[in-house]
Amino acid sequence: MVKVSVLYPQSAGTKFDMTYYLGYHIPLVRRLLGSVLKGVSVEQGISGDEPESAAPYITTAHMLFDSVQSFQASFAPHAQEIMEDIPKYTNSKPILQIGEVKL
Repeated sequence: MVKVSVLYPQSAGTKFDMTYYLGYHIPLVRRLLGSVLKGVSVEQGISGDEPESAAPYITTAHMLFDSVQSFQASFAPHAQEIMEDIPKYTNSKPILQIGEVKL
């Protein structure tokens, strides 16, 4: 199993519309990727390592797939539509990380 994490860095002036993200973008991704997407979770950053410090990421999303190949095959045909939706909810430039789930 692999986890595809999308990390939205937070900096001065970062905007993020969580209502749009949860109500439109995530359902869009679920619909387009279909049953290949085994699970998804979304976290809103609330703090960094120091008390009352800003979280390094305003939001993170984590999606589970059976393999890197299944992620790539399901994402590639819809990449443009998914990527073009990003400016509708944030001005943050997302970072993608793919990891192998060990536990």
